[in-house]
Amino acid sequence: MANKQRIEQLKKYLLEEPNDPFLKYALAMEFLETDPQKTMSLFEVLLNDHPNYIGTYFHAASLQAGFGYIEKAEMIYIKGIEKAKELNEAHALKELKAAYLNFQIEYD
Repeated sequence: MANKQRIEQLKKYLLEEPNDPFLKYALAMEFLETDPQKTMSLFEVLLNDHPNYIGTYFHAASLQAGFGYIEKAEMIYIKGIEKAKELNEAHALKELKAAYLNFQIEYD
């Protein structure tokens, strides 16, 4: 269950630092269990406004797949893999490749 106090604190921080991708990501993750549609909306903002925030790709793709948007999920995985390569994010690249492989096996 989402922690209302933590959500309010994150919203307050976002008013102070509206361009902080970590705060947007943290807020999105707070809604993951209780309001996944809100989480996806926040992920969309991150993907569009902060494409270098690499942590978004894994969770956004997984959530899209969970919603049944398979093509969109695949596009997010692919873009995340490309972005991880571009940014030399070896750990993220490994995780995204593994997640994408599992995704392909599950949805092929």
